[in-house]
Amino acid sequence: MAALSAASVLLCAATPPAQATDTGEVAAFLQEAMNELRFEQVLDLAPPTSPQARTLADVVDKDAKTAADYARLFAAADPKPIVQQPQLDVTVLELDRRGRPVSSGTVLMSPQYPRGIAVPVDQNFHTDQVRYRQWDDAGWYANQGKGTIDIVPGRENAPIDFMLPYPASVLKLMVTFGVLRLVDKGEIKLDDTYAYQPTTLSSLCGGPTSNTIGAYMDASITSSSNAASCALVKLLHDRGAVDELNQTFQDLGLETMQLKNTNPANGGRWSNPVTMSSLDTAKLLALVNGVHGTAWTAPNGSPVTGEVLSSASRQVFKKLLDEQGFNDMLSTANRCGSTYPAAGIPQRVASRWVAADGTVTVEGNKFGQDVRPCNQQAQVTFGHKTGWVGNSGADAGIVRSLPGKAGRHYVVVAFTNLGTQYVDANRPATEPGIYPVAFTEKLAQLGSAIDRYEAAWYARRNVN
Repeated sequence: MAALSAASVLLCAATPPAQATDTGEVAAFLQEAMNELRFEQVLDLAPPTSPQARTLADVVDKDAKTAADYARLFAAADPKPIVQQPQLDVTVLELDRRGRPVSSGTVLMSPQYPRGIAVPVDQNFHTDQVRYRQWDDAGWYANQGKGTIDIVPGRENAPIDFMLPYPASVLKLMVTFGVLRLVDKGEIKLDDTYAYQPTTLSSLCGGPTSNTIGAYMDASITSSSNAASCALVKLLHDRGAVDELNQTFQDLGLETMQLKNTNPANGGRWSNPVTMSSLDTAKLLALVNGVHGTAWTAPNGSPVTGEVLSSASRQVFKKLLDEQGFNDMLSTANRCGSTYPAAGIPQRVASRWVAADGTVTVEGNKFGQDVRPCNQQAQVTFGHKTGWVGNSGADAGIVRSLPGKAGRHYVVVAFTNLGTQYVDANRPATEPGIYPVAFTEKLAQLGSAIDRYEAAWYARRNVN
């Protein structure tokens, strides 16, 4: 694979970027859709004064708890209405047939912006109009959703002030990108064996393991293995690549994407200093998807292209995303035919997870519904990564129409504080042995609304 530095990618000659169009239209749709879903109607299983809230406080490895852990924690909960408007950061980035961004919409919702606010972007799909703040678990309640730690310097006078939700396991996109950059430089190979030898142990990461780098990446993305992801984060630290990775994001104009404060001793300590905005994450996924010519212009004036990763690495990355096992936030295809949650993005479930009876099981987590009818009716592939903790629900991916189906080609990213702590009043009890619904179904309804809009937009515009 070709060795590509960030500088060489940014300085390569390329065709001009597609001009941004209809940004206001996409954002207006998104803001209306988010308002119609009434996210403020969710119930809180761990209100501020509850025993559950005290148990969740001051967690260092935010992703360490399992679905079963949360189920036990919330078993005796007394749900109460959420105390204020939830925090949501949602982006839709529309692509032409060659993968070039052509229009976008980003909407932020919080106690400060209960009806949502559209983020202004320039022709590079970049904004300097938001003062992005780091997530603060207790501060979301105590400060009415206002953060206190700036993520991007020099934004003190920006007109929009917003605390980014913690990205949970969607942070694994940054990790995978960093590892594939090392592959492209020739420093490692996917079939190299990496002996993960943590010098300190954490409940998130577990003990020593040994596997190929490619196998760790597969487990990290497709089944969201925290242990595999810790191994990859430690590999980045071992190679002295974390600071360079964070600088690469800055060079590409993705200032909010920072893999900070992780522990070099074990690859853990995933906590609030790890940051991603929906807009920057969508732009990263556009590069992973592949862009013909220039995607946008970097802060230093140089063109950014899909060659930030080699073609081979992009194919590896996309294949992993397409084989995602947890299709249960913006899409709910794993629960095909259920009365709850609502159907989301109408994606096809990867065959590797589908048993002879049509049900999906991901690393022992059983979803219990026959997905074959939904696969037959599927409209799109959704190469994505989900993530959740108690107060974080996230999904980010690339949507492409299946052959013969209505055209669409877009990236969608949603970061929220609506993790397993928040439920719908109509959520049924979880069947024994079935993986619990981790998110409010309003997020699936949002995914469905976005996909319908995009299919209509693509047809109306006859995108080239």
